[in-house]
Amino acid sequence: MTVETIEYRAATAGLSVDAVGWLAEFDTGFAAIAGRFARVEPRKQARAYLFGLLSDVDSRSCWQLAEQAGDASPHAMQRLLGEAVWDADKVRDDLRGYVVNALGDPNGVLILDDTGDLKKGVHIVGTQRQYTGTAGRIENAQVAVYLAYAAAGGSTLVDREVYLPRAWTDDAARCAAAGIPEHVGFATKITLGRRMLTRALDAGVPAAWCTADEFYGGDRHLRRDLQSRGVGYVLAVARSHRVTARTADGPIRADRLADDALPSGRGTGCPPEPGPKASGLRLGLDHHHPAGRRGRRPAQPAHPPPD
Repeated sequence: MTVETIEYRAATAGLSVDAVGWLAEFDTGFAAIAGRFARVEPRKQARAYLFGLLSDVDSRSCWQLAEQAGDASPHAMQRLLGEAVWDADKVRDDLRGYVVNALGDPNGVLILDDTGDLKKGVHIVGTQRQYTGTAGRIENAQVAVYLAYAAAGGSTLVDREVYLPRAWTDDAARCAAAGIPEHVGFATKITLGRRMLTRALDAGVPAAWCTADEFYGGDRHLRRDLQSRGVGYVLAVARSHRVTARTADGPIRADRLADDALPSGRGTGCPPEPGPKASGLRLGLDHHHPAGRRGRRPAQPAHPPPD
């Protein structure tokens, strides 16, 4: 096909999308969760909301999504998110089932990570000044932990948890005003990640591996969770992290182990070239690979500072 451009009258588009096929698959995916919206109105609005999220609107505010859906005001979108009765966790479970049916693979990989959305106010759930990789520094942000699933057929998110700092969980009035249930208490990002991995594996998500950065890879409880489930892992760890590659050698720093195993100049994290040293690393770590990292995210306080 051709498209109009400003600088040139026409240009050939290198990629094309099967719009009819995409829309059919979108409707198949939505059908997996449609039953969670008992009434017709919120069900239609949920479809329009998801369609808007996947569109090319400039931002994902209720105003923008309402305009995309052809609504005169954002009220219907706001009611869907704030007042309509539906269970987000059950929608998550249905979505996960759809993903497994479409992409499920015994060699699949679970990917754990967190990200932050920069915010200006203090009333949005979980918002406070805290480290976020989005900015690479401490900023006013809302942070959430995500679990993704990747396989030969594609990749997508399958779970999420909003991180609530102690400044929130220790303030019952603030939580009540934001609509946070009373039973929700403080949980570290690592705890949230472990919960999501447990949910996915308990639900039968087929996965041979799990991967995450050193913030999660440095936690021995998470590693033991995976070992007990027979799931292999490739987890980044701090270069000072000690690894027992061979019992006779005892614990060795990850950076020293990598330097001893890899040819000079290749650096940690590079695939080993054939040779005696490379085979020693491969055999020593076997199915569970902690990968030493020279670069790391800045140290984070155990309890982020209050607002």
